[in-house]
Amino acid sequence: MKLGFIGLGAMGRPMTLHLMKHGHSMGVYARRAESAAPLVAAGATRYDTPAALAGQCEVIFTMVTNSHDVEHVVLGADGIAQGARAGCVLVDMETISPTVARRVASELLKKGVEMLDAPVSGGPTGAEAATLAIMAGGKPEVFERVKPLLACMGKTIIRVGDSGAGQITKACNQLLLLVTAQGAAEALALAKRCGVDPATVREVMMSGIASSRVLEVFGKRMVERNFANGIDTRLYHKDLDIALGLAHDRGAAAPAASVTMQHINAAIGRGEGTSDLAVLIDVLESLSRK
Repeated sequence: MKLGFIGLGAMGRPMTLHLMKHGHSMGVYARRAESAAPLVAAGATRYDTPAALAGQCEVIFTMVTNSHDVEHVVLGADGIAQGARAGCVLVDMETISPTVARRVASELLKKGVEMLDAPVSGGPTGAEAATLAIMAGGKPEVFERVKPLLACMGKTIIRVGDSGAGQITKACNQLLLLVTAQGAAEALALAKRCGVDPATVREVMMSGIASSRVLEVFGKRMVERNFANGIDTRLYHKDLDIALGLAHDRGAAAPAASVTMQHINAAIGRGEGTSDLAVLIDVLESLSRK
C-alpha cells in the first residue's frame, strides 16, 4: 500500500519504520531534511510539501505536536487537503483537541477524504517496540480498513467511537496518568520527609494495590532523581490543558487535575519544561516547609 507519514520525531520515526518493515511503500514530509534522512536511507521518498505527499498516498499518518500543527499540515496552503485524492484516509495520531479533530475531519470530508483521530499511549519506548495502545475515533468501516496498518505499530487497537472519541479517550488517559504521577510524587516525598527510604517505600507499593505503571516508570525516576528528558513536561501541560478544557465545557469536576496542573506550571516556570515528568517530586519538595 502507498503510505505517507508526517512527523518524524521520537515517536513518528520508529512508527514509520515499522510500517516500512511490513512492505509498504512510504513517502515522508519533514521541514528539515535531517529529520527525514533516516527514513530516506531506509527507502522512503521525501516530498517537498504535505500536499505533494498526499497526492501519492492511499493512507497518510500524522504525528506532529499540537492542534495548531495539525491544522497547518492538513488545512494550510500546501496542506494535505490540497493534494489528497477522494478515497484517501488521514490517520492523525498525536494528542490534540477533540474539537479540532472533528473540524479537520469535517473539512476533509468535503473533499471526499476520510479521517481517523487515533492518538497513542506508550511513549517512545512503545513506538520503538511497536506495542503502542491506539484509541481511534471515526467511522467503523474506515477503522477496519486501516486496522492492519495500525497493527504494525501497536498492540492494543480499539475503536472507541465516532470522530473525536479517540482524542477524548486520550485526554482521559492523560488526566489519569498525570494525577497518578502527582500522587506518586506526594507519597515518595512524604516518605523521605518522614525519614523512610523512598526506594524501599516504592518497592513495597509496587507489590500491592497501589502499584501502577506510572509508579513503576516515573516513580523509579523520582527515587533516582533522574529528570533527564523522557517526554517533555511541557507536552504533558498541553495534554492536561485539553482534559481540563473538556471538563470545563461539560461541567465536570476535576479538582485533582487542577492541582496537578498547578505543579506542572510551577515546573515549567522553573525552567523544567524539557525535563521528564518525574521532576514533579522536585517541585513538591521545593514547596514544602523548610
